[in-house]
Amino acid sequence: MPKKFTDPGAIAEDIIRDVGTNLVVGLPLGLGKANHIANALYARAATDRAINLTFFTALTLEKPRPKSLLERRFITPVIDRLFGDYPDLAYAAALHADALPPNIKVIEFFFLAGKWLHAPFAQQHYISANYTHASSYLLARGLNVVTQLVAKRIVDGETRYSLSCNTDTSLDLLRARAEGRASFKVFGQVNSELPFMPGAGDLAAEEFSAVLDGPETDFPLFAPPAEPVSDTKYAIGLHTAGLVRDGGTLQIGIGQIGDALAQGLIVRHRDTARFREIMRRLSPGAEQSLALEAGSFDKGLYGVSEMLTEAFIGLIEAGILKRDVDGVALHGAFFLGPKSLYRALREMPPDRIARIQMMPVSFTNELYGDEDAKRRARVDARFINNAMMATLMGAAVSDGLEDGQVISGVGGQYNFVAQAFALAGARAILTVEATRQGKAKAHSNIRWAYGHQTIPRHLRDITVTEYGVADLRGKSDADVIAAMLAVADSRFQGELTRQAKDAGKLPKNFEIPAAHRENLPERIKAALKPAREAGLLPWFPFGSDFTDVEQRLIPALQMLQQAQRSPLQLPGLLWQGLTRTPDAADHECLARLGLAQPSTFSERAYRALVSAALARSRDV
Repeated sequence: MPKKFTDPGAIAEDIIRDVGTNLVVGLPLGLGKANHIANALYARAATDRAINLTFFTALTLEKPRPKSLLERRFITPVIDRLFGDYPDLAYAAALHADALPPNIKVIEFFFLAGKWLHAPFAQQHYISANYTHASSYLLARGLNVVTQLVAKRIVDGETRYSLSCNTDTSLDLLRARAEGRASFKVFGQVNSELPFMPGAGDLAAEEFSAVLDGPETDFPLFAPPAEPVSDTKYAIGLHTAGLVRDGGTLQIGIGQIGDALAQGLIVRHRDTARFREIMRRLSPGAEQSLALEAGSFDKGLYGVSEMLTEAFIGLIEAGILKRDVDGVALHGAFFLGPKSLYRALREMPPDRIARIQMMPVSFTNELYGDEDAKRRARVDARFINNAMMATLMGAAVSDGLEDGQVISGVGGQYNFVAQAFALAGARAILTVEATRQGKAKAHSNIRWAYGHQTIPRHLRDITVTEYGVADLRGKSDADVIAAMLAVADSRFQGELTRQAKDAGKLPKNFEIPAAHRENLPERIKAALKPAREAGLLPWFPFGSDFTDVEQRLIPALQMLQQAQRSPLQLPGLLWQGLTRTPDAADHECLARLGLAQPSTFSERAYRALVSAALARSRDV
């Protein structure tokens, strides 16, 4: 049986006595980090340079750090409410301060998006790795310690621990140890909020060398609140929902587009006529309507996804995710989400949660190992993931910039693209917002070329933007370019077409069809407005941890943030705010930001800007 500790410092000393002073520590991706143990090891190594400590991990979670006055006043109460006593990771603070001791290294294979841009140590020690390769890299580095947050349950007097949110690499590592290919010690930290998930991650106590368990080290799980789903993301999600076949298989990546997709599937399932009407308004070309999958889900879908999101729970509750594979409707490898996700999993009755099984990432992301069974299960699979940019010839840019700076990581994106080409009837769908807002103007995310690629053009399949679907598989370069131009923003189509023609990749007489020359945000907004007003496309389709007042503030603050990138908009907002009288609802919002009774010039200016943004955001 494992040794029991209530003090983090004591378990850290036990690890050093048991393993030695050369520590190669695996911390699970995201939620499953045993923060108190990691911090105790860090503190011990920081004071004793004879200890060499390497953390190998991914997706280091950190509380938001607001910068401006409005950000601080809006987000600080949210942080206090949602994160409470969540313990910050000491190594993250040291990395930000460029103060990591020389005997401590932190190596990640996936970053929280954009968090470590221009942070030299993090960028230099990043490992570019497919998710499924991470465990083998860990073993090659001499992994000797795994620390993990676990859920605890006592059944008939026997204590069992669940890997819960992170079976992803941990189960692959444990299999390697069981097969004699690895030698490491596992140390757990019990968390009372963590759902006890049945299946392969339900472990006997003897798998652990020691466990940290006590009220002093219990803490609220990291729970990022769901963000509102914009018109752009809804348009992408709806187009993608029209590609999913009843009786098929579904994988969804991280982010709001996954929420938009799931809500689109729910609308389609409950009212196919309304779904067709939305898509008729949204789709500029008849060819997309002809290819539209718009029926309800009588057979249902089976989910197999590295990430289990709240969107999947919504699909289960809507009766869409119901196609069983050996009694399981959803296989996942890790989860991270709002408090409502953790609560839903904790409170599920045994027969229902048994249909959600957490598995190693080698199961969800690969076909190797019991390949015949996986092929039988993963029929008509749709692997849906996000990209930052795409080129006219179908390559995708998802994880980094052309100067080598890493935004996030490859993660499982390549794994799922590879599966789509290996499985009959499967498709890899990469979603891209057609534009992004720069400091003073919009920029196209559809590029002629880019100096970094995550998915090369020879693996191009389907690209979806808010303007439609570009089916690229098996097509010539000229046809691919034409399809990508049809889903690009019309403000950039002319220059992109010229670049393709100059390179000799398009005929000189090529013209974009008239149906695709009105690809503008205003058209998307108008197309979705009736469905928005009917309540079919809510800002928070699966609920929100924000209060009603905060939900009213969010679009106004987003509008202000955009205006700050285009300073010419600010005088108009300021004048409107100074000359209008806020209504009662506005006063609630202003009071929430401490602007009900401004006492300084800057507070009066912020009050006016927020007042105007509230008025304009209601009209959007």
